[in-house]
Amino acid sequence: MQRSDALAIDEKDPLRHYKNQFVITDPNTCYLDGNSLGRLPHNTVKVINEFLTQEWGPQVVTGWAHWVDEAQSVGDLIGRSALGAAAGQVLACDTTSVNFYQLASAAIKARPNRKTIIIDAANFPTDRYIMQGLAKQHGLNLVVIDNEDPAIAENELITPEILEKYLSDDVALVSLEVVQYRSGARQDIKALTDLVRGYGALLLWDAAHAVGSVALNFDQNGVDLAVGCTYKYGNSGPGAPAWLYVAKGMQNDLQVPIQGWFAQRDQFAMGPEFEKDASIRGFQIASPSLMGLRCIKSAFEMIETAGIDAIEEKAARGTEMMIELYEAWLKPLGFTLNTPRNAKNRGGHISLVHPEAQQIAVAMREHSNVIPDYRVPNSIRVAISPLATSYVEVFDGFERLRDLVSSGEYKNVKAGGSRVT
Repeated sequence: MQRSDALAIDEKDPLRHYKNQFVITDPNTCYLDGNSLGRLPHNTVKVINEFLTQEWGPQVVTGWAHWVDEAQSVGDLIGRSALGAAAGQVLACDTTSVNFYQLASAAIKARPNRKTIIIDAANFPTDRYIMQGLAKQHGLNLVVIDNEDPAIAENELITPEILEKYLSDDVALVSLEVVQYRSGARQDIKALTDLVRGYGALLLWDAAHAVGSVALNFDQNGVDLAVGCTYKYGNSGPGAPAWLYVAKGMQNDLQVPIQGWFAQRDQFAMGPEFEKDASIRGFQIASPSLMGLRCIKSAFEMIETAGIDAIEEKAARGTEMMIELYEAWLKPLGFTLNTPRNAKNRGGHISLVHPEAQQIAVAMREHSNVIPDYRVPNSIRVAISPLATSYVEVFDGFERLRDLVSSGEYKNVKAGGSRVT
């Protein structure tokens, strides 16, 4: 592949004009870390300024008359634009971790006679830590699938055949990532959900590294529970509110442990006892972050206009280009690929493994003006964020990485210095 090929693909890309809708301060930067934090949309700057000057400023507390249900309306936007979820099943609220704790706790409580919960070793640390804490709190047996072992799972991918070995009628909850945060492997949502349901257990999906890059089709795939963030491919900003999804048929069966006043059936009656609201609002804790919600609204309206199927198609083509360039340029330099080659089994990022990955990742930023991220023990993650990244940006980033490693110049850059990798 030549640079001219990447430019030609960009010319035919139906999503190419979206890149101009993002703040890009240095056009020479190859930003390949949208899987960690998405770029800032120009419209979001306008939206937040308007909120400050036209709503909060003049309206003050009277604004709550139309702000109070915004976690639901923005949740519906996330649902229809990116999750394949009908209205009334998604809330935009809190953090992914809080939402994970809430729904995992509720799922365990809903299966009171079962004493086993399951997660995988390659799952995101917070999810693993929360499951460890819940196991201790409730006296449960936590089973950890060792999908970091290639003899058990290739590229951390959990197939139904792998998972079924751990299932029984004692399992209350299984939690998996839709897209593995490190390898980029993408699980088969429907097959795994159906399998777990067949054993009478609940499956809680973490879609943080998937939402906004691939079509999830939660309703069609029969998903019961899911959580995720909005600041990666969702482009809603650092620390933006997360979301939770509870299928309509599950909402009356679950009770989350934090019973906040926004979940109260008659919220402003201020009654003495908690009575859970029958709608998705029964899973909300407290006042929503209005500025955060406006950031989400701005970014996910862009996703809705672009169309999640077109976004997924570009993610697949962009990661295919990455793999092609890896084969031609990086494999001969000692890199290995820890991401499935089948586009249906990966998300919007790939994982490049190298013994000196940490030092190379630092050098990419400091020397080559390419922004990836590093994940222990030896992975460099690079992504195409379909609305904000061009194909030539991917090409240039990989070309610079090739030159950096082949010349040995990365060895002149000291690894470390920042706690954030």
